[in-house]
Amino acid sequence: MKYVLVVGDGMADDPIPELGGKTPLQYANIPTPDKLAGSGVLGCAKTIPEGMQAGSDTALLSILGLNPREYYSGRAPLEAAATGIELSPGDVALRCNMVSVEDTDIPFENKKILSHSSGAIEGKDSDTLVTDLFNSPEFNDLAKKAGMKIYPGSSFRHIAVKRQGDGSSVLHRTENTKKLLSKSKTDEPSPCLLMAPHDHLDQPLGKYLPQGSDNAEVLKKLMQLSHEILNVHPINEKRRKEGKLPGNCIWFWAAGTAIKLPDFTEKYGKTGSVISAVPLCRGIGVLVGLEKIIVPGATGELNTNYEGKVEATIEALKTKDFAVLHIEAPDECTHNGDLKGKLQAIEWLDSRILAPLILKLNENKTDYRILFISDHRTLTSTRGHDSGLVPFVLYDSRIDKKTGFSFDEQNAVKTGLVLEGTKLMENLFSKQKIDEDSFWL
Repeated sequence: MKYVLVVGDGMADDPIPELGGKTPLQYANIPTPDKLAGSGVLGCAKTIPEGMQAGSDTALLSILGLNPREYYSGRAPLEAAATGIELSPGDVALRCNMVSVEDTDIPFENKKILSHSSGAIEGKDSDTLVTDLFNSPEFNDLAKKAGMKIYPGSSFRHIAVKRQGDGSSVLHRTENTKKLLSKSKTDEPSPCLLMAPHDHLDQPLGKYLPQGSDNAEVLKKLMQLSHEILNVHPINEKRRKEGKLPGNCIWFWAAGTAIKLPDFTEKYGKTGSVISAVPLCRGIGVLVGLEKIIVPGATGELNTNYEGKVEATIEALKTKDFAVLHIEAPDECTHNGDLKGKLQAIEWLDSRILAPLILKLNENKTDYRILFISDHRTLTSTRGHDSGLVPFVLYDSRIDKKTGFSFDEQNAVKTGLVLEGTKLMENLFSKQKIDEDSFWL
């Protein structure tokens, strides 16, 4: 028996007026997920614990069977693990996005965040910009005083490490910011509140800058200074002439300290691999002991190497029991306000991922189970994440349950089946063979 988890990042959504009141999953042509839903077990999963902010960090931990309330210490340490960045006790890792803010001649705090990824900036441009920034005398002096070092990420995603930080920044992932910014004890350091740029696009950035502590003030100064320096960088002047968004600011968020995660094989008795272009997904995999597979040409954007990911998955299953196949494109397209791209990403998840994957699994004549899920909702209306229930389907190649359902949010609710995200893996690996009258849930 082989097991595959396929994650369509952020593909779940709300009904959209431009689509006649349908969600992208309802509107898109996706015969393969529909076939899985009609033959397998369709339901809803709660992947974001109550009171925690929606994101792939908490959602993917849940899906892999880890309670974020117990194991989540921040997103950046998970991503750092993907690239081998070692954190010492007291170190704080932060995501350092290359973002685009308005070019207008107005105060920094009044400028809007145009893109959390500088328009999906090319890795070479982004690495050069962040390296030149940290090497510029004024910025370098301030970064050194803050004990900060940068690790370029060859995309808009960089990692900064603040050595011997106060650790308070890890509190940023709950939704109750007023509670965070109040002290329960006079001897506790004030928490540092950091906010994700993709949740506040097209909004003036002032109230979303770091706040709540002396550490926050340092980060805020670094971000403002980065805009002053990067806004006139030759690469950004060139990008503007080419009609591209400039990478004219850095944005700190997702801070956290190092954490040890339980070994996946010890917990479930299954060996496995993770195939993803996104450091977060690879990092979680590394920390739980899954093999990290990097596919050439995999970008985390709409134009990625879909075929290479399928081939890597099939190859990994020759020696492993389990594979995670993660596709970031639906999420990124939604953040970019690209509804057409989101629909295309969902349809390519069918035609270029699920359909050929199932074809090759069938050709191998091996029994298999597939869990197909959206890790969280990403809403076209806000271009941000949402913590609502997400649809999933558990499919077993040995049985056709003939439910007649198609794969979308509304049908998932109709089934009445709601599963905690942390229970998905144990159900995927269930030893019971389902029959016409039973679920393995």
